[in-house]
Amino acid sequence: MESKKMKVAELFAGVGGFRLGLEKSNYEVVWSNQWEPSTKMQHASKVYEERFGKENHSNEDINEVVTRNVEDIPDHDLLVGGFPCQDYSVATTLHNSKGLKGKKGVLWWSIHKILENKKNKPKYLFLENVDRLLKSPAKQRGRDFAVMLQSLNELGYAVEWRVINAAEYGMPQRRRRVFFIGYHKSTEVYKRLEKSKKINWLTDEGTIANAFPVAKTNSIQEVEIKGNLVEITNNFNKNGKLSPFKNTGLLIKGKVYTTKTEPNYDGEKTVLADVLQNGEVTPEFFIDEKDKNKWEYLKGAKTIERKSPDGFVYKYSEGGMIYPDALDNASRTIITGEGGKSPSRFKHVIVSDRGLRRLTPIELERLNMFPDNHTKLDGITDTKRAFFMGNALVVGVIEKIGSALYKQIKTKKTKAT
Repeated sequence: MESKKMKVAELFAGVGGFRLGLEKSNYEVVWSNQWEPSTKMQHASKVYEERFGKENHSNEDINEVVTRNVEDIPDHDLLVGGFPCQDYSVATTLHNSKGLKGKKGVLWWSIHKILENKKNKPKYLFLENVDRLLKSPAKQRGRDFAVMLQSLNELGYAVEWRVINAAEYGMPQRRRRVFFIGYHKSTEVYKRLEKSKKINWLTDEGTIANAFPVAKTNSIQEVEIKGNLVEITNNFNKNGKLSPFKNTGLLIKGKVYTTKTEPNYDGEKTVLADVLQNGEVTPEFFIDEKDKNKWEYLKGAKTIERKSPDGFVYKYSEGGMIYPDALDNASRTIITGEGGKSPSRFKHVIVSDRGLRRLTPIELERLNMFPDNHTKLDGITDTKRAFFMGNALVVGVIEKIGSALYKQIKTKKTKAT
């Protein structure tokens, strides 16, 4: 008999990367939200609806949804989303010393509102962000992550995290992102985590360690997160040059345990050459003879004189990029500006039997392990399709963590340590 599917709410859904990865395991998305604040045409939401249907999909600013009534979001077991990296600092509201005010429009606080106000809180969280989150802002390294961890701690969650580079586990793109999983204190997994030897959880027993094995290590640091969110905003790591948060860690009951891990993978590897469309590429993707010098200049090493706003003149240097891109390695990270014909330092260029060319939308989808033509839709340009993939995540990472999380949840007994 098939076990019962776990219900998922997907925030910041984009074109559905989380959903594609999770629905390969025993999960069912019962509600999704995608809203692009600065544009009239909601392109990503249109693609999402085309692929997964309009039912239970919301194309409205999530801040407005949660401010109106969090119960508009159906009850779910797992809340997922790749939320934008912003400034998570907190101030108190004047009329109420307990009332916390995160910066307006900062989407972390809409997740927080759901967890704080929903009667039936999700028992599990699965979130994604850029790895810069662990060390921002520059003047108080790690403060934003500390605010986030402490806010989850206050809401009764334990959290484990890891920075994963998809290519280090055989996937076709060198994309580094931080993934974290939250467990509510009412769950069996929380109780197992509480009893575990923390280094064993991070390198062996935990959800992420099961999905993405790491080499054994015995070194672990403890970090105490002290004070309320306002105090953390004002004081956390005030004079520290480095963030205390390493690429792997967990938080439980206000205590953080963190360590640096190395991937342990010797399976097959997919490289850029494996995703190419051969012989099916239309002329607009080929580099124009007249633009070749411009491409070479932008990709090359250079030192440029620049002037700061206060008139200070300084030299800005950048190293050369591998040009054209190597076909025998996983690709570089796709960025949102990947599409369009104009020469650029960051767009991918490869050698094909018909000369140098850019990557096609299907190739970009394959680099994120999406199905071919997932983003193809009338009225959606190739440039927009490239933009989606610059914002998306590698579906294979979600699939593996989702599957490991499902197993972790279905393990009934608390292991004796």
